Order: sequence, then C-alpha cells, then structure tokens
Amino acid sequence: MLAKKVNKLTDFQYWNQEQYNELEDVGPKVAQSLFQFFTDEDSIKLIEELSTLGVNIYKTEEVLSSSKLEGKSFLFTGTLTQFSRDEAKVLVEKNGGKNLSAVSVNLDFLIAGEKAGSKLTKAQKIPTIQVIGEDDFLRMIE
Repeated sequence: MLAKKVNKLTDFQYWNQEQYNELEDVGPKVAQSLFQFFTDEDSIKLIEELSTLGVNIYKTEEVLSSSKLEGKSFLFTGTLTQFSRDEAKVLVEKNGGKNLSAVSVNLDFLIAGEKAGSKLTKAQKIPTIQVIGEDDFLRMIE
C-alpha cells in the first residue's frame, strides 16, 4: 500500500504527519511510527545505502491481469492449499481487487482455507460477507 503512494521510497521523508494519518488502513500509532522512521536521517541513509546495493526503492508500474475483482475486497484465512497467502494477495491485486487485513462490514469475500478460525466465525455473523473456498476464488479470476 505504501509503495503505491510515492515514486521513490525516500519521498516519504517529505510527508507531514497528517499525510500519514490519512493513509487507508493505517491507525494513529502506525502513522506516527512511519513519520518518525522516514524523518530520521539514519533511516533515509539506510534506504539509500540499500539502493546502492541493488534494492529497488522506485515504484514499478503494476500491470493488471484483469479488472474482474474491481470494487471487491478480500481476506484469506485458514490454511491455503492451492497458493500461499502472499500469492493470493497478488492475485487479488492483479485482478483489480483489494486485500483487507481484518473482518469488517467493508469485506466482500472471505476465502476460508482449512482450519479457518475466528475470522470465519466473525464473518458468518455479517450477512454481507460471502464466505467462499479457494476453488470459488480461482473461478472468479478465470
């Protein structure tokens, strides 16, 4: 999410506290931590040093595979068998969807793997959330 906001990672050093507070899915404590990190000279030097060692600190254009999931939000829970959690998140983003980190009324789909726990229980109490399996998710992006 942060990587999409600037062209170069060190650009965050020019942000003010309010800009961090306005980030979606970032609370006040995390916003404060981000602000402190990116205004610290040693942190910026470290990022620049990593860049000279080959770490890409520039924004890369993300190419969508499709817009099949546009306007929809997803959360994965339990043990996934067909892809890793990171791979699943990439699939969502490449198809225009959004990944959420918690169950809320803003969630459209909960993909429940094996041994899904409290997130599944919570999602089942919110009627607008559709609980689906991995196969159903993959059919959505075919």
